[in-house]
Amino acid sequence: MTEETSPRGAGADGGPGARPEGRWRTRGRIPFALWLCILVIYPVASLLFRLRYRHLERIPVRGPVLLVVNHVSVLDPLACARLVFDRGRIPHFLAKEAVFKGLAGTILRAAGQIPVARYSSAARGSLDAARADLQAGGIVVIYPEGSVTRDPAWWPMKARTGAAHLALTSDAVVVPVAQWGPQRVHDYHTKKLHLRLRVPADHLVGEPIDLSALRAEVRAGRPLDTPLLRETTDLMMTRVRHQLAELRGEPAPAAVHPGPGRPRPDGVAGSAA
Repeated sequence: MTEETSPRGAGADGGPGARPEGRWRTRGRIPFALWLCILVIYPVASLLFRLRYRHLERIPVRGPVLLVVNHVSVLDPLACARLVFDRGRIPHFLAKEAVFKGLAGTILRAAGQIPVARYSSAARGSLDAARADLQAGGIVVIYPEGSVTRDPAWWPMKARTGAAHLALTSDAVVVPVAQWGPQRVHDYHTKKLHLRLRVPADHLVGEPIDLSALRAEVRAGRPLDTPLLRETTDLMMTRVRHQLAELRGEPAPAAVHPGPGRPRPDGVAGSAA
């Protein structure tokens, strides 16, 4: 597999297919609030990470896309945002509601990011907002685990089913992405920041997941019940785990960490712990 990186700004070695032709034209209108976010994300991500992409071309440059990503650090949304933007797209993240406070929250909302009221019935509204974004042809980034993995070895923990709900009730291209490296800068398990520059952060973009058969069953009247959502979730996260194993050069363990000790009702996932 060839390594694909952005030759400028991503701190990279270059590579074929790293940026699509006419990449600026794929973004459409960029609101002022989003420009503010970009002005923060680009230099910070460039300083913190040496971003290395594999198969960036698997992210479609147009149309609805649901990126399903493992969660290893509170900083990895910075790296993921750069991944998407370097493909010429504008990312919309589902993030925990606590992030959307004060001036920063106002800017994030205006930039099209989606707050999630986790552990409440209001979380369904976040799914509706994400689905509307997909219907409009946007790209939504979701962390099915809901927070940074609690697995001591950083493998994906048991995921919630919000991503599966979105995948089955939209026509979005579902693309699994494995990432590895941001946890070296901020270790969520020890709550320590290891501030270093240009830490390698690797992303492996997988082939789109074919959900046509399951979507056909839903259109034919199959209810979106727990077994179907769990089946779809496990399908997506198995792909992510296999890609992460490839990035790390070691097999993924058979057992999946159950996650935090507090109750984890199935539902929408967020983008930060």
